[in-house]
Amino acid sequence: MNPIALLLLAFAMSTDAFAAAVGKGASLKNPRFSEALRMGLIFGSIEAVTPLIGWLIGKTASSYVESWAHWIAFALLVALGLHMIYESVRPGAEDIEKPSRHSFLKISLTAFGTSIDALAVGVGLAFIDVNIWAAAALIGFATTSMVTLGVMLGRTVGSVLGNRAEVFGGLTLIGVGGWILLSHL
Repeated sequence: MNPIALLLLAFAMSTDAFAAAVGKGASLKNPRFSEALRMGLIFGSIEAVTPLIGWLIGKTASSYVESWAHWIAFALLVALGLHMIYESVRPGAEDIEKPSRHSFLKISLTAFGTSIDALAVGVGLAFIDVNIWAAAALIGFATTSMVTLGVMLGRTVGSVLGNRAEVFGGLTLIGVGGWILLSHL
């Protein structure tokens, strides 16, 4: 795989994480760049590891992973999206102050949900001539950059949308999950 194709693949893998990051940034109270970078690094690390895992699995049992990856991503992202929507519309939600940062677990679960497609890509990369370490590093870097940018963009969206920002974030996650599912059916 040539370097330009690899770079395009890396940024394509980061688009769903970017969409989720906009929603996450919108649901925070005035996120700072350090928080955006923290989220970017968590997403980027997970997104870099999943193609490696997929590549290893691809070397052994590709058909099993490829047939279920989109369902796993769909279920995780819809569940997280519904949770975000519930948190924003439950009684008394408007009285609760937005957090200044999300928990590591919440970010990691969201990142894992958006990186299932990278796992499937890793499976596919097992069958072509590609440096998997370079591919994983580029995917991680692209995702770190896109998520950091997405959180900062979400900060602006959040100030415009107010309490509806978390609904927007939840709907975004559900949409990404649906897009992943539909693109694999």
